[in-house]
Amino acid sequence: MYDWANSAFQSTVITAVFPSFFSAVAAAGLPAPAATARFAWATTAAVTITAVLGPILGAIADYRAVKKKMLGVFVAIGVITTMMMGTIDKGEWQYALALFMIANIAIACSFVFYDSLLPHIAAPDEMDRVSTAGYAIGYLGGGVLLVINLAWILSPLTFGIPDTTTAIKLSFVSVGAWWLVFSIPLFRRVPEPLRALEADETPNENPIRAAFVRVWETFHELRGYRQAFLMLVAFLIYNDGIQTMIRMAAIYGTEIGIDRNAQIEAFVVVQFVGIPCSFLFGALAGRIGAKTAIFLALAIYTGISILAYFMTSAWQFFALAFLVGTVQGGSQALSRSLFARMIPKHKSSEYFGFFSVFEKFAGIAGPALFAVSVSLFGSSRAALLSVILFFVCGAVVLMRVNVAEGEAHAAAAG
Repeated sequence: MYDWANSAFQSTVITAVFPSFFSAVAAAGLPAPAATARFAWATTAAVTITAVLGPILGAIADYRAVKKKMLGVFVAIGVITTMMMGTIDKGEWQYALALFMIANIAIACSFVFYDSLLPHIAAPDEMDRVSTAGYAIGYLGGGVLLVINLAWILSPLTFGIPDTTTAIKLSFVSVGAWWLVFSIPLFRRVPEPLRALEADETPNENPIRAAFVRVWETFHELRGYRQAFLMLVAFLIYNDGIQTMIRMAAIYGTEIGIDRNAQIEAFVVVQFVGIPCSFLFGALAGRIGAKTAIFLALAIYTGISILAYFMTSAWQFFALAFLVGTVQGGSQALSRSLFARMIPKHKSSEYFGFFSVFEKFAGIAGPALFAVSVSLFGSSRAALLSVILFFVCGAVVLMRVNVAEGEAHAAAAG
């Protein structure tokens, strides 16, 4: 249900509505390339901050056994800042980017604790299925609210809303409420994993000091889990391409003239195509293995990058949205579950803290490349083909991951 809850932020705020709202309303008066560049740099700053915080927060959560409490803190921060997006007015691009950055940091930090619960609620042979099912349910939840928001935006008077801009602002408020309400089942039903101290730790140490010691130890220990480490490196590389597509699709579409409403409708397609396809990737991983299924997804992403370079019309945007929907959830869910199978369960938050580092740094190079490309060439098209390098190089590193060896090492750690 937390996938259902947070996916509304991913679909409405990050992907479908906020980027074009930022360009058209918050950044009104700025040249379109300048708006794109500032949005990209704000995204880069947010993910960099999260990358620094992730391992430290994860270590505190493991040491104190407070995964759910820390998850609750970041849910609260994210919900409040998302609702505050409804107060953004024309030309307030600094205020808009500040709220966007804080909300992005909050949701990304929440994933450190949420993802770390996976090995505590699912056996190793269940993780692919559970992880992909979570993504599928998330697509459904995010898609349902996005359809509601789309109806408000396309026909505001039907719902008693005075205009489209007000409808967009109300959609941000609805995302915050949705995120809050549907997070409740996790806090009520999922138990906090038991505390497990390291041999050199005592129960009453300063948690921040203990966290830094753990982060340092885990950083060195991670290199001993060679297969998990290789998986992280591969994920860092190919996920950069994935995150670039997710975060820059709407603002790129706006730049080349794709109508805002057509973009939102296309992102609805992504949500609902992603539901069966995420389940399909879970079943496919059971037959051919998660690693091979990820290779298939990367091949499809490569084709999408090539097609996106030549995109000029709304129907092409819809076609690409359909293709993205077939692989987006499955590739990310299987990356999460594959890593979870190769790490020691009692230190899952710390390891997923580093997973967060690699995931967030994967969101830095792509948006930064867009920003540099826009500044140098006045267009984003030049950055699109370079995204293919992320998929190819990530696949090369993934080929070196020995999953069976990684699982055996993790099992031996207890």
